[in-house]
Amino acid sequence: MTPAPTLTTARLELRGPQKRDLAAFTAWVTGSDRMEAVGGKGTEGQAWRGFIAGIGHWNWHGYGFFTVTERATGFVTGRVGIINHVDWPAPELAWHMFDGFEGRSYAFEAACAVRDWAGRTLGLAPLSSLIAPANTRSLALATRLGAVEEGRDIVDDEHVISFRHLRHDDPRAMAQAAQAIT
Repeated sequence: MTPAPTLTTARLELRGPQKRDLAAFTAWVTGSDRMEAVGGKGTEGQAWRGFIAGIGHWNWHGYGFFTVTERATGFVTGRVGIINHVDWPAPELAWHMFDGFEGRSYAFEAACAVRDWAGRTLGLAPLSSLIAPANTRSLALATRLGAVEEGRDIVDDEHVISFRHLRHDDPRAMAQAAQAIT
């Protein structure tokens, strides 16, 4: 369905979205309180359009959100990847963990793998992350990844803090990636 590769970490498999992933994505969009961090809950129709747009993103850019699954169970745990919308300032490393899968360092593990893949395979410059000031979990993850605040902005009518991530070949990023993969 997408040109996405499969990335494997110690506990996770990251792959392109598949039709069977729509149910988990729709449950997150329509029911998760965590949606407040990304503009609020949506409808089933909005979830479907967002899911389809994610597939189109892969085909347009050659990168996008990976579906993150637990290797041990096959459960879909969330999405982590690179987005770059038409009005975005730069490619963004972004993450969304679904309900019940937060607090397990899955987003960290997956983000390390994506950051490494983006630099090593795609040759992308250090990625950014645009995070709502109230999204304390994402702010903590960006800091844990070694990202540095670059400023504050308004993107899609939302106030965000702009972070710049480490280069994939920075020794700190390489150590994090090595830890995530093993």
